[in-house]
Amino acid sequence: MLKLEENQRIIKYLSSLKKTEISYPHTKTLAVYSVDNIAFAYLETSKDILRISLRSDRELSKLLREKYEEVLPGQKLNPSIWNTIIVSGQLSVDDIQALIDHSYDLAIKSSQLTN
Repeated sequence: MLKLEENQRIIKYLSSLKKTEISYPHTKTLAVYSVDNIAFAYLETSKDILRISLRSDRELSKLLREKYEEVLPGQKLNPSIWNTIIVSGQLSVDDIQALIDHSYDLAIKSSQLTN
C-alpha cells in the first residue's frame, strides 16, 4: 500500500497539470479533473485506499489489466477507454503519473477534435 505522502503526491500532480479544473459534480468525495471541459481523471477520496480512474487507449488498457491486479475496467465509466486503479503499491507513483499524463494527453486530443 502506498504511503499517505505518495497519495498526496499523486493528488498534487493531478492539480499541477496546465489548465486543469477540478469539480465535484456528483459527490463531495469524487473529484473530477478536466482540461478544456474534457474529463481525464476521477479521484475517489472517501476510501482508505485511493482510487483513480483514467482514460487510456484500448491496447494499453488491456495490457495494464493483464499485468496488474490493481488495474480494473473503469468503474461506472466506459470500460473500453477508462481504467480504475486501486492505488495499492503495484504501480509506483512514477508509473501512475505517466498514466495520468497519457490520460491528460488523450483529453487534450479529444478537445482539439471537438473545437
